[in-house]
Amino acid sequence: MAGGTRLLEERGLGLVARRHPFLGGSREPWDTSAQREDDRGHRRERSEPFHVMHLSKIRRDRPTCPGPVARRNLARQEPPARNATGDKPMRRFTPVLLAATLACGDPAPSEPADLVLLGGRVITLDADSRVAEALAVRGPHVAAVGTNAEIEALAGPATRRIDLAGRAVTPGLMDAHVHFASGGQSMLYTLDLSYPNVESIAEVQAAVAGQAERLGDGEWVRGRGWDEGKLAELRYILASDLDEVVPDRPVWLSHTMGHYGVANSLALDMAGVTADTPDPPGGTIDRDADGRPTGVLKESAQGLVSRLIPGLGPDEQRAGIRALADAFNAECMTGGKDPGIGPRVWEAYRDMQEAGDLSVRIFALWRGRNGTIDEVRGYADSLATFTRPYESTGDDHLIAGGVKLYIDGSGGARTAWLYEDWNRDHTDTDTGNRGYPTMDPDELRRRFRAYHDAGLHVSIHSIGDRAIDWTVDSFREALEATPTRGLRHGVIHSNIPTDRALDLMAELQRDWQTGYPEPSPTFTWWIGDTYAGNFGPERALRLNPFRSYQERGMIWASGSDYSVTPFPARYGVWASVARQPLLGVYGEQPYGTAESVDVETSLRSFTTWVAHQMFLEDKVGTIEPGKYADLAVWDRDPLTVLTGELRDMTCEMTVFNGDVVYERAGG
Repeated sequence: MAGGTRLLEERGLGLVARRHPFLGGSREPWDTSAQREDDRGHRRERSEPFHVMHLSKIRRDRPTCPGPVARRNLARQEPPARNATGDKPMRRFTPVLLAATLACGDPAPSEPADLVLLGGRVITLDADSRVAEALAVRGPHVAAVGTNAEIEALAGPATRRIDLAGRAVTPGLMDAHVHFASGGQSMLYTLDLSYPNVESIAEVQAAVAGQAERLGDGEWVRGRGWDEGKLAELRYILASDLDEVVPDRPVWLSHTMGHYGVANSLALDMAGVTADTPDPPGGTIDRDADGRPTGVLKESAQGLVSRLIPGLGPDEQRAGIRALADAFNAECMTGGKDPGIGPRVWEAYRDMQEAGDLSVRIFALWRGRNGTIDEVRGYADSLATFTRPYESTGDDHLIAGGVKLYIDGSGGARTAWLYEDWNRDHTDTDTGNRGYPTMDPDELRRRFRAYHDAGLHVSIHSIGDRAIDWTVDSFREALEATPTRGLRHGVIHSNIPTDRALDLMAELQRDWQTGYPEPSPTFTWWIGDTYAGNFGPERALRLNPFRSYQERGMIWASGSDYSVTPFPARYGVWASVARQPLLGVYGEQPYGTAESVDVETSLRSFTTWVAHQMFLEDKVGTIEPGKYADLAVWDRDPLTVLTGELRDMTCEMTVFNGDVVYERAGG
């Protein structure tokens, strides 16, 4: 075990970060003599001068620079010229040049900074991967980045000075796929059955019984987060298990993946679910050998029971959003893409924004509409009047960005759409089960076309290889019929793309700025044991193929899918490198390491490239003058620690929009 872990740590630190076309050209691998690890396994960095970059005071009557035009042009920028040796020269941002480039006022700062961070390692993640000593913040923006002396010169009597004492600063981490509003509500108002809170069905029973005793008469027991892959019995929770402890009130426990759950017998009776109830379209009622419902309901079948559960009111919705925003800030996180919301959630977000109580940036995707194709087209046209990702609601805190659709189910429920049969227990076969599409694929393609033709950004949930092929083919066909560059359609999860899909996504990114994977790296960790058992040994090796993306010059935006997996992005940064499951039920490395990437690339997938998929890449995602000061201060440097330490990093401070929104006590 030790030898295998050491190999991973060396691999995680030794991989060379390649330049993507999105970052402005290609880069030759760094000189290996400047990147070798020392005897303690720490990487030695190149030493390069970092010249101060300034931003003049932003005038409040001006739009933030650069604006939408610069943003649209960013992906088309030409690579910088190379010198006679073939090396790309480091950009030197003098104050005058920067001001000319951004057209943002006077060539030098005219007022002292509000905040300066000194004496650390400022990992800018800019196009040249520069690391500085210090930075200055004025108002909501980064004012300058440079040496300690240069930044100290920008401070005044009222400036707050923070001594980093060698700690690292990165852009605030973001999440490309987080069920933010619903996840916050679940965090506050449902019973947490995640590991290690429960590790056996007996512990689930005890927790459910305890919750029932705390509730009023007739109230539902609602739980979340269980995963059979983490239970000692390695099986589903069944209605019979719940009936033993709570027979007299309805119970619904949602699986951690959200694509299936379990009800007790009373809840099934209330829903009218019997042995004679047919599976609904796009769903499965799990049954025993005699055809009786076991209590487990998958995909759309969950709605048979969940529709009976009373909803939460506006106050509870806002409280959930506030709670998760605070938790995000405590993990050095400053934004996310919330997929599949409805009008009530949007109103909750707007209320919080108007109250100045939203300490994260939210890019919301509307739920796709059911109905006739004419109704869907009408819905798409109505959304298009106010769903424009280049136009926020005023302060770049809240953006109505597009639409989310589903083509298939999940890897946990074995309902995702595959070309070959699912596995069971890693090597057994779930004969005849290749999953299924959520609805008729041709009808869903027509619906996607309606949104595309209306000029809307669309991200499509696509887990299985057949589903991913369908999604990227749909993108291509829509672009052939209605050529629209820059909609940045996303492939949510994109678990096991075929080589054909990989090549087509690379082509779509290059030619149309579309076809961007939005994966969840923590799937190989938090639900990695269940996933390994269901995908099997061959498919597991190509799950989350980040190296294959990188080799094709692609970018991808990573997320947690919270509350499917824990939301702290540091876990995803680690999982992109390590690819190790939580418990190792089917071995320590069922996913291999061939698709691992280096730490810097992983960080970009949670910062720069999430900003790209939120249409905010000229405003956040890197630490550069003119961008919003969304910053993360860590207790250690992610670029130099051993791989295993990445998930243990501690957030010391979070700055959002120039304001300190979190400070660790005693930090």
